[in-house]
Amino acid sequence: MKDLQQCRVQQRNIAATVDKLNMCLPVLEMYSKLQVQMKSKRHYPALKTLEQLEHTYLPQVSHYRFCQVMVDNIPKLREEIKDVSMSDLKDFLESIRKHSERIGETAMKQAQQQRTLDNILSVQGKGGLAKRHRKCPSPEVNGTSPMSEQDSGILDVEDEEEEEEAPGTQDLVDFSPVYRCLHIYTVLGSRETFENYYRKQRRKQARLVLQPPSNMHETLDGYRKYFHQIVGFFVVEDHILHTTLGLVNRAYIDELWELALSKTMAALRTHSSYCSDPNLVLDLKNLIVHFADTLQGYGFPVNQLFDMLLEIRDQYSEILLKKWALLFRNILDADNYSPIPVSDEETYRKFIGQFPFQDSELEKQFPKKFPFSEFVPKVYCQIKEFIYACLKFSEDLHLSSTEVDDMIRKSTNLLLTRTLSNCLQNVIKRRNVGLTELVQIIINTTHLEVSCKYLEEFITNITGVLPETVHTAKLYGLTTFKDARQAAEEEIYTNLNQKIDQFLQLADYDWLAADSSTQASDYLLDLVAFLNSTFAVFTHLPGKVAQTACMSACKHLSTSLTQLLLEAEVKQITMGALQQFNQDVKECERFARSGPVPGFQGDTLQLAFIDLRQLLDLFIKWDWSTYLADYGQPTCKYLRVNPTTALILLEKMKDSSRKNNVFAQFRKNERDKQKLIETVAKQLRSLINSHHS
Repeated sequence: MKDLQQCRVQQRNIAATVDKLNMCLPVLEMYSKLQVQMKSKRHYPALKTLEQLEHTYLPQVSHYRFCQVMVDNIPKLREEIKDVSMSDLKDFLESIRKHSERIGETAMKQAQQQRTLDNILSVQGKGGLAKRHRKCPSPEVNGTSPMSEQDSGILDVEDEEEEEEAPGTQDLVDFSPVYRCLHIYTVLGSRETFENYYRKQRRKQARLVLQPPSNMHETLDGYRKYFHQIVGFFVVEDHILHTTLGLVNRAYIDELWELALSKTMAALRTHSSYCSDPNLVLDLKNLIVHFADTLQGYGFPVNQLFDMLLEIRDQYSEILLKKWALLFRNILDADNYSPIPVSDEETYRKFIGQFPFQDSELEKQFPKKFPFSEFVPKVYCQIKEFIYACLKFSEDLHLSSTEVDDMIRKSTNLLLTRTLSNCLQNVIKRRNVGLTELVQIIINTTHLEVSCKYLEEFITNITGVLPETVHTAKLYGLTTFKDARQAAEEEIYTNLNQKIDQFLQLADYDWLAADSSTQASDYLLDLVAFLNSTFAVFTHLPGKVAQTACMSACKHLSTSLTQLLLEAEVKQITMGALQQFNQDVKECERFARSGPVPGFQGDTLQLAFIDLRQLLDLFIKWDWSTYLADYGQPTCKYLRVNPTTALILLEKMKDSSRKNNVFAQFRKNERDKQKLIETVAKQLRSLINSHHS
């Protein structure tokens, strides 16, 4: 019985031990599983195992010492999981910082492909602009598990067909550390700490991304890399927004986007202002549009970027104006200011293709000449090229055709009224410009003025906005060419007067000569010959310009001759010298009567010399009685003779009479003449004084 009792006790002990071991073994197995998971860095499953161990298995065997060791170890394991997952998150943040540029490049490339596809569909009539769709992984329903430990999707924005074009896109960034860390911190009750840390670190990264390199403006690649990094940053944040529950929210992203917009726009304004190459500005505009369209596809508002593009458009216009100013200067400097010769129909067709000009006579007979010089078709073609350049910038800015038309017209007006006008004025005001060149400029600007209506039609054709549309700006080309023509006309008048002055400087009168020659002075004959040849060139000018130039020249000649006669340096004038001077004035009158320029009525041109003629007639005929008797009356024969002018010349005659003949005072007739001169001089002074009083 004792042996049986002993056996039964042993059996009960064995059974109890087996039961206890059966209770302990799962705990040990779970702890072993936990260790394996920790070693293999499967921290989220390890955390789940830790929860089961703590709440399910350990309470059943809590009275064992090894269990107490495990219980004491659990907080340390939790902290270890927390630290390791945070380390993984830091590695992830560093990884996306490095890969932002590649992510952005891929996103922009896909947006461009989508846009190209949409344009093709639009052209084919199969639909308007398609909306950009993005495929984003959806968070799990319960929101407590990460997407997958092996989730390596970056954006999932590509269709399967496009994956071959951008290989490796989905392998750029592994988002699983974010998901794991988020869920681990959520389970550990530290989600808020995790969210704050993540957002703080991403804000720091955003500021780094938004800081442009100092030499960004030098090449388009500088801008491209800058945009790629920004797009990459926001594509990642957009992905996080759609694949996590609350790690980032819309308010946080909107705040970052506002910061990005202000920083990006400030950087673009600064760096684009350094640019002087219109092609680079145009490429930059296309890049900004691409950048804006890409981010708009992810739901970010980009209206401010398009508003800023309108500012850059104004800068682009200024750069174009500077470029075209140089083009116009080169064209005007290289021009020969001679009518274009046309030897055959091929040459004629060539120029007609460049400039709208019709002349039925020119078409029939060759060789002939176009009335304008080569700068007319060249300038006209460059104006059209400028309009094309303006149109290029307006593409893809989402502007209405009316806005595009208005922009082009305003820029073209600036080109005409400022750039081309200044270039023409500079040519006209050049020191060495000749009369022939000035005449040709007037003819050229007349034809360019006529061509403005064709430029209007050209703009209408490319924008589709009719000129009758309300608020449509008009071209100010008419004003530009009229102003240039007026300046050229004024310059012609000034130039002619300067030439006349140069001839008059050759005048060498012997004011003490006793007798006169039977013909005009050589210098005056040369001057008249010059005027005749000059006005022969004016045949192509508008009649009014030629007449004004001729009248201006004659008046200036008359005034200059009068000043020559009355200048203070001439102390004495004999009657013989006056007779010679009269011969020269007669030559001038003969020139005026010959009609050097058609269109004058009667003796209109001769009236330019009427003051000088009456003055000379008064002295040569010595008709003082008539002058003094009729002075002040409308029918006075010497109405144009001013008593002051007559007195000055009379004083010169008196001196010559007195000094040139020493014995004159002993002759009765000379004494009488001197008395007469004194009497006339006294009466002239009386007239002058009474006039002043």
